[in-house]
Order: sequence, then C-alpha cells, then structure tokens
Amino acid sequence: MKKMKILGNPFFITGLLILITIIVTGQNLLLEKDTFESGGIGYTHYNNYLIFKQSFFHLIENMDLYQLYPNEHWDYFKYSPTFSLLIAPLAILPDTFGLFIWNLLNVLVLFYALWKLPFQSDKTRLFMIAFILIELIESIQNSQSNGLIAGLIVFAFVFLEKKQSVLASLFIVMTIFIKLFGLVSIALLILYPDKLKLITYTICWTLIFAILPLIVISIPQLSFLNYSWVNLLQQDHSISWGLSVAGLLHSWFGVEHRNVILIIGVGLFCLPFLKYKFFCELKFRLFFLSSILIWIVIFNYKAEAPTFIIAISGVIIWFVSQKIKTENVILLITTFILTAFSATDIFPNSVRANYFEAYVLKALPYILIWLKIIYDLTFYRSENDIVHDTLPNVLTVSN
Repeated sequence: MKKMKILGNPFFITGLLILITIIVTGQNLLLEKDTFESGGIGYTHYNNYLIFKQSFFHLIENMDLYQLYPNEHWDYFKYSPTFSLLIAPLAILPDTFGLFIWNLLNVLVLFYALWKLPFQSDKTRLFMIAFILIELIESIQNSQSNGLIAGLIVFAFVFLEKKQSVLASLFIVMTIFIKLFGLVSIALLILYPDKLKLITYTICWTLIFAILPLIVISIPQLSFLNYSWVNLLQQDHSISWGLSVAGLLHSWFGVEHRNVILIIGVGLFCLPFLKYKFFCELKFRLFFLSSILIWIVIFNYKAEAPTFIIAISGVIIWFVSQKIKTENVILLITTFILTAFSATDIFPNSVRANYFEAYVLKALPYILIWLKIIYDLTFYRSENDIVHDTLPNVLTVSN
C-alpha cells in the first residue's frame, strides 16, 4: 500500500497540481497571439486573465467596466465591480506571476474543497481528483474562474457541515460577486439549522462586498457601474444558448422558449424540498450539493466547455456519495467520454464540430445525471447517515 500512501498524500498531490499549473501557464505565455476573427487583432492565449486584470485599472480610472476595450483584450468584462477590486493584488503583478497565481488559486481551492468533503478514505478523494483533472486543466488553459467558483461552493458546504456559519456564508457571497449564478448556492443554507444566523451573516457579507469598491470610486460611479453591468448581462443572455438544456433542446428540436425551460428547471430543482425531513442525512445533503453544482451549468445560457469543471465536480460528488450501481457507472463513463475527451484529439475535428458541438453532446450526460439526482431526492428513502466508500470495485492500487 506504499504507492497508495504516496498518491493519497495531499502534499504530493499539491506538488503535482502546482507542476501542472506551471506547465499550463507557461504554455499560455509562450504561445503566439491568435485572432478571434479573420483579419482581427491578435490576442494572447490568456485573454480571460487580461480581462480580469484590466478591469481593476478601468475601475480606479473611473471607466465603464462593461464596454469593449479591443486594444487590451477580446470580449467584455462580465463580473461585478467588486471582483475588479478583489483582483488588484494580481493585477499589479507582471503577467507571468499574476497568471500563474490566478490559475493556481483556481486549482488548489477546488482541490482542497473536495479533499475536505466527509468521505471515508483517501482512495475516494484521489479518485475524485483524477476524474475531474482533464476538465480542470481545460478550465485553467482558458484562464477561467470556474475552478474557483466550484471550490468556493464546495467549501461553503464543508463549513456548513462544521457549523462555521461565518465562513460558509462568506464563500457563498463570494461566488455571487464573481458570477451571479452563484446565487443558486444560497439554497444550501436551507439544509441547516440556525437559518436566521446564516441569513444574517449572508446579508452582512453581501452589504460589505457590495460597497467594497467605494474604497476607490464614488457612490455615483458605483451606481453607474452596477446599472451598466446588469444591462450588459441582460443583452448578453438574450442572444445565447450555451452548452445547456436550452442549447440542447434548441439544437435537437428547435425549441426556443428559454424562459419556460428555466422556470421548469427551477421547479424541478425545488422538488427535493418536499423531502425536507431527510435533510438531516448526509447522503441527501451531498446529493443536493451535486444538484446545485450541475444546475448552475446546465441551465446557464452562457455555459462553455471550461464551465463544466463546476458540473463535473457535482457529478463525482454524486457518484461517490452512494453505493455503486450499474446505471451510475454507465452514466459516469458516458460523462467522461462525452466531456473530458470531447475536447481532445481523440475525436477528429469533424466529429467534434458536426456532432459534439452541433448537438450539444457535452451537456447531455450532465442533464441525465441531474434528472436522476432530482428523481432520487424526490423519492428519497431514509438510510444510515453514512457515506459509503464506493471505490474498492472501481479503483484499485497495486502494492
């Protein structure tokens, strides 16, 4: 079992993840600039990080954060004014160091959040990290914030389990001020006692984060930026389908009723509240956490491939939170093939373009798993409040 002890050592895994982050960051820094449109301006392969970085300088210069700045980066900044301030410690660094720290933050926050979940063995935790690794690499190759979002939501769950309300509510509010879809994670608070305390802390953190930009800008400027942000998001969502339930139904059947789909999604998401008496069981709470992580992606009209690190975290938490079932293994394998490998050279470009992208196949297994989670929660039957180690038949490590 010596190999298992090494592989299951969080310090060893941390070192490995740091090495992977160095390689990915170095690749992004060394690759030649590329264009997003024929004959257009060339942009770096860490364009998303530049969007985040430059937003800080736009903030302190009283500029509109939500306009295009094509001489600096491609696309809009779509995060909150507060995020522009929070990115300041990285923004003032050279890109080499700032990009590395940003990518590492996304990797390690998610890793340690998953590692702290209440499972019985390091074998289970190691399997979880291995399963999400390809998606995690794809996310940081795009300098995205999705690993951080997933990690903060899982950490909120971890601290709720430990009855540390201040930290749990802090992490939930942080997700909201990074990306608005973090609002869904507020549903976690319903699972726990002392709801008044949790709500109070959440409101306090929300107020603090909302006014934080006033450190560097005026009240009228903050009001203007918030208005501009909301306006951008409204316009942005009106032209999007994404790798989502709406995108899949649109590509397969020509369905165009996005708001109806969203309302149905909210209704299904809320069904487990009918089983409120089972919230006391750990397995039920873990399933609900998985539902949140997947819902955030599959009902997001702007979901892209790098966003799926959030959803795949939900999938693996769901899988290891129960005994092994044949149908679950089939769904897990399908998820791995249609998502983790869909962006690699295993499939030719023509297959990826004509099938995976055209028919939104990346989202399909997540939709099926989420529906199964909702079914299992809605028709939940009481079990012992123990999460079984589900991996002896799935993952074996030689001596």
